[in-house]
Amino acid sequence: MRWGLPVADTLDPTTLGDLLRVASAPDFDRWQDQIKRTGGCAQPIHLTGWSLTRDKTTGQVLHAYSTQDEPGGRLRIACGNRRASRCQPCAYLYAGDAYRLVRAGLSGDDSMNIPTAVRERPRVFATLTAPSFGPVHNRPDTGRCRCGVRHAEDDPALGTALDPERYDYAGAVLFNNHAGELWHRFVNRLRREIAASAGLTQKAFKEVARLSFNKVAEFQKRGAIHFHAVIRIDGPDGPDTLPPRWATLELLTRCIEAAAAHPYVTAKVPAAGDQPARALRWGTQLDVRPIKAFDDGGDISEGAVASYVAKYATKAAETTGTLDRRIGELAELDQHHVPDHARRLIRACWNLDPLYPDRKLWAWAHMLGFRGHFLTKSRRYSSTFAERRQVRADYRATEQRQVLGLPEPDTTLVLADWRYAGHGHTPGESALAASIAEDIRINRETAREARADMEWRGVR
Repeated sequence: MRWGLPVADTLDPTTLGDLLRVASAPDFDRWQDQIKRTGGCAQPIHLTGWSLTRDKTTGQVLHAYSTQDEPGGRLRIACGNRRASRCQPCAYLYAGDAYRLVRAGLSGDDSMNIPTAVRERPRVFATLTAPSFGPVHNRPDTGRCRCGVRHAEDDPALGTALDPERYDYAGAVLFNNHAGELWHRFVNRLRREIAASAGLTQKAFKEVARLSFNKVAEFQKRGAIHFHAVIRIDGPDGPDTLPPRWATLELLTRCIEAAAAHPYVTAKVPAAGDQPARALRWGTQLDVRPIKAFDDGGDISEGAVASYVAKYATKAAETTGTLDRRIGELAELDQHHVPDHARRLIRACWNLDPLYPDRKLWAWAHMLGFRGHFLTKSRRYSSTFAERRQVRADYRATEQRQVLGLPEPDTTLVLADWRYAGHGHTPGESALAASIAEDIRINRETAREARADMEWRGVR
């Protein structure tokens, strides 16, 4: 076995001892096989139980399985967490699914029944940002921040308040908390703007066209949420039908700009305690760019957009320095050395929670108030994550049937009983799983480079 890491130099004695215990166990090969099948998952789910496969006609037992014969009496399956901070292997798989879903809605995909004709539809990549809550350290075009310093790209001061005592931390977390509602209002208003531009009623618009989208949330360094969205106009039944002639790229762009600025797209927060009434709106920095069918050296091609969305689909507020889990007590911020700017935003959630109990600000303090989904799409944009997972499950089931020599599933009956038995690894198992995940990553990159080289040679 290739470990993939300098064990003796990087592990503490306790972890090293546990690693040697696991590696010397008689069932280590089977444990390693389980972890490989999870992709090197960092927090696998442990199951106990059994399954029986019987012939539907005769009742004969064709295959029997029990976790009693597995290492520790448990079967380990991937956790499926989308967050890269929690599990890199599962986040990689999630990002891959996100990439395919977004790309399918841009260029088509026969396996998802999305026609390539979507490339000819009006579609843009739009970014809606948060308003200002006070000046922050940044890297302007002039190169010099308001503080007089030319910040490096990795300067931890970037995004933090120039004057923390006057920065509107309450407004920032309330905006994050209402961002989902603002997006919903924006989409509703956009449909109305498009219909009005075409001289149609809302009912008439639905009969001739449909608005399709896929959006991802991203936290800016200042801790404010903003949304990136692929927005497309289809025919009334989605990607399989053509949009009307009046549905142009120029019309879509103009309507997005009008919708984002319309008074309807406002979330009103009543006054409470020492907090004033607020009217939360999108910021003035709206970016709308057409998406190109093919890469001509620009940064807004189909592949670039899909990669961008997939990248942020596995991230959350932890990129600002906060925790990637719910916070029990404020004292945890000291234990985990949360930076001052994120700490103040979290404390704002704590202070505002009793004033707006229905907003559940403290429950979502680790997300700086945001409680929406990070990646969402309209119904007919493309396929779904559930469908992608089902494709993998069907493939593995077919592979397993072939290995065991079992007949087609319509002729068999499967009985099973599974129970949750825990999750995660011991310290030594965690180090070994990380090594397995690294080997898988290297093999994957090597295969990708080989394919790219073959394609390049073929083109040449």
